[in-house]
Amino acid sequence: MSQAEIIRPELRKQIDDLLDGYIKRFYQEVPYAAHFLSATDVDMPYYKRHTIETILRIRRKRTIDAHAIRYFTLHDPVTAKEWAEYTDDEMLHDKLFLADLARLGVPSDEVYSTDPFLATKLLNGYFLYCLEFEGTPLAAIASSYFLEYTTRKTQPHWLDNLEKVLGADEVRGARTHVNYDIDEDHTGDVWNTLMSLVSSEEDVERLRGHFEHLYKLFAMYFTEAYEATRAQEAKLAKASA
Repeated sequence: MSQAEIIRPELRKQIDDLLDGYIKRFYQEVPYAAHFLSATDVDMPYYKRHTIETILRIRRKRTIDAHAIRYFTLHDPVTAKEWAEYTDDEMLHDKLFLADLARLGVPSDEVYSTDPFLATKLLNGYFLYCLEFEGTPLAAIASSYFLEYTTRKTQPHWLDNLEKVLGADEVRGARTHVNYDIDEDHTGDVWNTLMSLVSSEEDVERLRGHFEHLYKLFAMYFTEAYEATRAQEAKLAKASA
């Protein structure tokens, strides 16, 4: 996507401040939230399961983006073209993470046979619900901005630490993904698409509500990842002691 002048920069500043608050809450509220940021000995089952879920989430978001493109083709063909370009950029980024897992000995059939967490299923159901009953892809585009912004603020630091522990090759795909999004200024492009759906104060309030719901669903996801791996490991260790 081409870089363009940011629409409604004052509102963007307010939303970015809101998302910064969610990042702070994430580290305070979610178990194991700072593990990738500061661990000196990475919990590999947790890391692998997190990366598997990242792939599954990217794969399922492709379908949601197709619904968004269809909406824009009917209401705003210029934005349809821009969102199609964005999804083209993002469409196959799951392969970057898949390559990281392959270097750690996790085959693709294990990844694709894994049942997604409930939070992932609920997230995609939320997008479809909002498309059907709100009539626009506002929630889906808000999710893309949520991820682009919070990834930009957190992932470089996570990857710096993971690289120290695991090695540069083991996080090469994740690093490529983050660097590409930053270099292409995806946050700015996604913001402008988001603003094509916001025209009133009611829309702004609806947008804020979507961000709150998105935070809860992403916090739920990381909690599930913890419970499926690290918490389970601790339970088994206690039982065998």
